[in-house]
Amino acid sequence: MDNESQYSGYSYKSSHSRSSRKHRWDDNWGETTTVVTGTSEHSISNEDLTRVTKDLEESTPLECKRFIGPALGGCLSFFALITPLAFLILPQVLWRDALKPCGTPCEGLYVSLAFKLLVLLISSWALFLRPPRATLPRFFVFRCLLMVLVFLFVASYWLFYGVRVLEPKEEDYQGIVEYAASLVDALLFIQYLALVLLEVRHLQPAFCLKVVRSTDGASKFYNVGHLSIQRAAVWVLDRYYNDFSVYNPAVVNLPKSILSKKMTGFKVYSLDENTTNNSTGQSRAMIAAAARRRDNSHNEYYYEEAEMERRIRKRKARLVVAVEEAFTHIKRLHEDEAGASPKHPREVMDPREAAQAIFAPMARAMQKYLRTTRQQAFHSMESILTHLQFCITHNMTPKAFLERYLTPGPTMQYQQQSGRGRQWTLVSEEPVTSGLRQGLVFSLRRLDFSLVVTVTPLPFLRLGEEFIDPKSHKFVMRLQSETSV
Repeated sequence: MDNESQYSGYSYKSSHSRSSRKHRWDDNWGETTTVVTGTSEHSISNEDLTRVTKDLEESTPLECKRFIGPALGGCLSFFALITPLAFLILPQVLWRDALKPCGTPCEGLYVSLAFKLLVLLISSWALFLRPPRATLPRFFVFRCLLMVLVFLFVASYWLFYGVRVLEPKEEDYQGIVEYAASLVDALLFIQYLALVLLEVRHLQPAFCLKVVRSTDGASKFYNVGHLSIQRAAVWVLDRYYNDFSVYNPAVVNLPKSILSKKMTGFKVYSLDENTTNNSTGQSRAMIAAAARRRDNSHNEYYYEEAEMERRIRKRKARLVVAVEEAFTHIKRLHEDEAGASPKHPREVMDPREAAQAIFAPMARAMQKYLRTTRQQAFHSMESILTHLQFCITHNMTPKAFLERYLTPGPTMQYQQQSGRGRQWTLVSEEPVTSGLRQGLVFSLRRLDFSLVVTVTPLPFLRLGEEFIDPKSHKFVMRLQSETSV
């Protein structure tokens, strides 16, 4: 049972923080980044993000709440599984001598009960005991309904067992075994119902979700089945970390030189009749100047973008050449080559030492490229060395090493393995346990951006059929006097 409270607040953890160690060729790798938002400037450093992350994570609920649902499901499943066994054992313990002998029919029922209980055990583990991948703000209605149904079934069987078997001390042991077998059959049917409601019902696509990131407008379309709002939100976040490129607040804003310009015009009025003409002329001149500044702003933006693209291409070319040259100094040592040239011994290094050795020549080009593309916040020097060590260990080419830095990767690539810092706030005008419907809009918010989801039902398709006679595929050529054929 997913009994979790709604998230309030936000915890953001950068996937890579600035390396605390100082290197001789790298003094300012994780420099402070200035982000322009709206009409004001905010200076956000990696230390500030780390401090905010720590403060917010201390206020988040404990991780043990993730296991409340599986724990309750496990206890209820264990109680349901031992109930048929208890029905069979209690008469043997309490009034064994008074029971009527039960031969071959009971033995067949024993085998059937054993296999059915094994199926129940495996299916209960698959449906109810899996650790959840996300915490939901409200109960999962179908799962709660199924667990309540199981509890009512088992409690009802215990009630009738106490009244019909325990109190009168029923002597017909075959009837007791059949009674336990009927409970197992009922539990199996509940498992079939759980499979349909939890795993099968949402497989057929019924709605189209348009997911838009509020800051840079990145959007994706997904087809989903009949889900509640909170489960659709979890489904969207699963796809977001894989399909959306990482959000970089440093590249979604206009240049500061354009944002700092004042684009407003003023009209000046005077109550003195003698100065009316002069004031009117001044106001017209100011309005004309503001219009000229407004017209020139897009030209300035165009040329700044062109200059930025030229610089990026230049930095990229230098980085590619530097990496290619650095990789030429590394060669995997084979045993036969090591024994073939004893006159010219070479220094043998492990992958970490080799990565540090070849990173020094390419460090400056890498640093300038990351600063130009504004990716320095996502790639610390330690992470680059680790990736370089990985590429050297697996004998990968320079292009394989550069792939991570030349193109922005998915959000999952920049997340830490701990899984922390992925808290979202679900905002919806409808109850989050409600199902998806046409025109529904909900959002998933974080500190610096949000995902806006719009729901549209898939259209009903009417597919007709038209038969084409194979004999109709015959053609003739029309010849005219001026045709060259």
